[in-house]
Amino acid sequence: MNPTRHAIGLGLRRGWTEFVLSLRSSQDQGFYLFMGLAALAYLWFNRNSEVEGTDLLLPTFALPSILGALLAFGVVIGPAYALAMEREDGTLLRHKALPHGMQGYVTGQLLFHSLGLLPLLLVILVPSFLLFDDVMSNGLAGWATVAWVTVLGLLATLPIGMILGSVVPSVQKVGTWGMLPIIVLTSISGIFYPIQALWGWVQVVAQVFPTYWIGLGMRSAFLPDAAASIEVGDSWRTGMTVLVLGAWAVFGLLITPRVLRRMARRTSGSQVLEAKEAALQWVK
Repeated sequence: MNPTRHAIGLGLRRGWTEFVLSLRSSQDQGFYLFMGLAALAYLWFNRNSEVEGTDLLLPTFALPSILGALLAFGVVIGPAYALAMEREDGTLLRHKALPHGMQGYVTGQLLFHSLGLLPLLLVILVPSFLLFDDVMSNGLAGWATVAWVTVLGLLATLPIGMILGSVVPSVQKVGTWGMLPIIVLTSISGIFYPIQALWGWVQVVAQVFPTYWIGLGMRSAFLPDAAASIEVGDSWRTGMTVLVLGAWAVFGLLITPRVLRRMARRTSGSQVLEAKEAALQWVK
């Protein structure tokens, strides 16, 4: 059997197993419900608010943006925490010792974190269709757009999370090195209000990163064509969305394997032991 194919197959089985276990985990179930209820509460309490300059209600505008933000946020922070934690507990060291073990590891992480989005999206989407009007204006074409934006968004953001998890010195640092910048980028990416409400230089910064484009792509899927008038350039800029997300995906494809290989070479049993002892001291 081809060693690479075997490693990828093992990675896919590991990713699926981790996803099934997460569905059974009360902690993960609580996370899905909390995030879903928080999003729905925001939409419900603003259900009668209109987006300035349009006849759109805020929930209609904000729902696809929130879905885009959760996709971008979850697929960066989730892999970052997982990689940093499994580097410290010896999981990565064991994968490193196997033939093509790192390929299998990355494959499993990609599948697990991709599938992990589904319960959260369902917890938000299903009640939204029951509570709010005109959630999806574009029918099957809109759902097709959701599909390709999700795939490109995953490819653009998951490598960022893996790079982050590879370079942070410890799990505890993920919250400061990773979460705070991602929260800032999410807050300026037009999720809760049109990006034009921000200063010009902030708009430029927001449009460099994937989060804005994932949100824009999601809005183009859910909202009517007339709603493009509130976007930059009065357009959904579909071609630019594909270009920017594709560029981030290519960047991740080129850089992430190098970062992971370097991190794997530097990981040793003594480092794992030191990390465990540091973690115990931190807990105390």
